[in-house]
Amino acid sequence: MSTPPTVAIVGRPNVGKSTLFNRLTGKRTALVSDLPGLTRDRREGEFKLGPHLLRLVDTAGLEEATSGSVAARMREQSETAVRSADLALFVIDARDGVTPQDEVFARFVRTTGKPVILVANKAEGRAGESGFYDAFKLGLGEPVAISAEHGEGIGDLADDILKALGLSLPVTARKGGRNRVHEDAESEVPPVAAETEDAAAKRPIRVAIVGRPNAGKSTLVNALLQDERMLTGPEPGLTRDTISTELVWQDRRFLLFDTAGLRRKAKVTELAEQLSTSDTVRAIRFAEVVVLMIDAERPFENQDLTIGDMAASEGRALVVAVNKWDLVAEKQKLLKDLREIVAEKLSQVSGVPLVTISALGENGLDRLMQTVAAAYEGWNRRIPTPALNRWLQEALARHAPPAVAGRRIRLRYVTQPSSRPPTFVAFCSRPGELPKSYLRYLTNSLRQAFDLPGVPIRFNLKKGENPYAEKGPRGRSRR
Repeated sequence: MSTPPTVAIVGRPNVGKSTLFNRLTGKRTALVSDLPGLTRDRREGEFKLGPHLLRLVDTAGLEEATSGSVAARMREQSETAVRSADLALFVIDARDGVTPQDEVFARFVRTTGKPVILVANKAEGRAGESGFYDAFKLGLGEPVAISAEHGEGIGDLADDILKALGLSLPVTARKGGRNRVHEDAESEVPPVAAETEDAAAKRPIRVAIVGRPNAGKSTLVNALLQDERMLTGPEPGLTRDTISTELVWQDRRFLLFDTAGLRRKAKVTELAEQLSTSDTVRAIRFAEVVVLMIDAERPFENQDLTIGDMAASEGRALVVAVNKWDLVAEKQKLLKDLREIVAEKLSQVSGVPLVTISALGENGLDRLMQTVAAAYEGWNRRIPTPALNRWLQEALARHAPPAVAGRRIRLRYVTQPSSRPPTFVAFCSRPGELPKSYLRYLTNSLRQAFDLPGVPIRFNLKKGENPYAEKGPRGRSRR
């Protein structure tokens, strides 16, 4: 299958690049705010113009900066995106007109030799008219006037994109003389529960990589991709957007979500961090496996446990990756301590797998991905009803339910109505009186019997008889 043409959106900060990215892809995936410099990493997406599928890259704002600074590394990421693209959309703010920064970076774009479309964003109303005409002096041809926020001029831009890429559009694909592009959508990925199992099997496994700031999440993604795809460095909090990237590992497809570091709510004060935190929480909710990265030099602070508990509460499979393991002196002692902490503090997902890695040294990555794939299989597992009920009888024989007020509680039957995460329903004579400690016993026994480590299990009780028992002449179950 041929690779779709790549279109890179570039320009100085706060000209509306991410808003245009969301408009073209039809998904509200890129963080948008009046705060300049919110985007730091390259974000990729796809959009269709008629029969043509195109790849779109949103980039950080181009800024003049000293070598080695965060702004300079952001600029390098953007320049890499332009050089590897088939077409660049150079965006300016029509209300501000052409600035010295625009002129500097327009020269860079011209030197790449790539086809360029000049986009005058925020051109709605009289405020944008003067900036639109001013844009001609950049030497990038006639600008396309649009309003990414309101969707104005997007059809004209789509026409120019196809023309620049040498692609044609059938007349039937036009509407009102303009190319059809996606309308806004609510999210990048649909909720997990909304998909059928067949549909889920055809798409990549969604993996959210989460943790505190500076745990090495972006370094891990770069190591897995074998590409400097994410902005990395010693400064905490470099990642702001949740960036999704596809990975093929041992013939299996994964969609990796590199997320912003999560701190305690009391410490989240800046607008950029508030937006990033919301984006990370959303990534956890729409993931299937959550990789909780912790720093081996500062293992398991309270925030790590809070993030792990959040993933479990959302019903996601959980894997703990201990990064910077090459810097640990007493490895066996620390590993033993970490396993005890996981068993005690994340008891709601007993058996969470713990994998030691070095993202920077690229050690332990195969083992990590094997563990992620195994966690996903457990999260999707369906257990045959006969096997479940054999297990229930054995569990009841080993440890019978307690008697309450002199009457023994009876569990008669168990079934699994759904997976993702595995959810079980047991029919019980008095569900409201069964102690939580006994319910934990059943859950842990079930997890051990069917090998479901690190997978949240939903075990519910329902009052009633065995619905599959043979009925007597008066409609009552024969026991």
